Amino acid sequence: MKFKQILSIAFAAGLACTAAQAETYPSRPVKIIVPFGAGGPADIYARAIGQQLSDALKQPFVIENKPGAGAVIGTVEVARSPADGYTLLLMSNTHTANETLLPNKGYDLSKDFAPIAPINAADLVVVVNPAVEAKTLQDFIALAKSKPKQLNYASSGVGTPYHLAGESFKALSGTDIVHVPHRGSGEARSNVIGGHVQMMIDSVTTMVPSITAGQVRALAVTGSARSALLPDVPTAMEAGLKDYEATIWLGLMAPTGTPQPIIDRINAEIRKAQARPDVVAAYAKQGTVALDMSPAQFSDFVKADITKWAKVIQSANIKTN
Repeated sequence: MKFKQILSIAFAAGLACTAAQAETYPSRPVKIIVPFGAGGPADIYARAIGQQLSDALKQPFVIENKPGAGAVIGTVEVARSPADGYTLLLMSNTHTANETLLPNKGYDLSKDFAPIAPINAADLVVVVNPAVEAKTLQDFIALAKSKPKQLNYASSGVGTPYHLAGESFKALSGTDIVHVPHRGSGEARSNVIGGHVQMMIDSVTTMVPSITAGQVRALAVTGSARSALLPDVPTAMEAGLKDYEATIWLGLMAPTGTPQPIIDRINAEIRKAQARPDVVAAYAKQGTVALDMSPAQFSDFVKADITKWAKVIQSANIKTN
């Protein structure tokens, strides 16, 4: 038998094996590693997506929170896991920013991960503890300018969307507010509510209950339009902070080498679930919009976001410490 024939047979056998894997996948529980703390948007939506996939694929999709080091700890664990579809990564634009912020993090997003599907996107909201004198965004900017390095802002860690939103806020407002990183957004939120930190830029989804309860004061939302959940709160641009816009988005990835049929199957189930009227309605109530893309489209989206954040980080001279 000629060498080319042997290669052809081997290739065909490999394809058949991969297709068979996809047909029987999953045959045991699947882990979704969330490299962020419990209680934040990533954790909340990972559990929602995990339940949807469990229902559709008839195997448990188990959520494991592995926060720390700006999402690096949990992400490295997934990068080093077998590429068999049984360990997945819940990621966000923290990861696309980290490609520039953390060059020595132990993995390369584009090389070590295969995009599966995006999940959703949401705007953020600028809040302060009620004890802070500022009633409007411009009041807060004036206060911060009068007290350089005396006011603090909380984030869920270095390189997270909340950190970058804070640093972009500082650059555009000309203020010098001290960054206080936390292990998760829940811890950061608690410290703002408790008055230990003055300000935070957090997800609208998770901050609305605290705003409604009067635990924090909302100064502005960070999208291009007002949030349906906070219709009386102006956008940052309406409040006078020109060109300021920040969002958070979430997605699912697998280690590079994961069989494409498995990636395609997970992608199809996520898109199917997120198109359901009840899911669309639930997202709307949470101020969130579902994102619908193929794996290839999501790959292009991730690459574009890496480029976008590289420009923002470099132009604003954002540092990790």
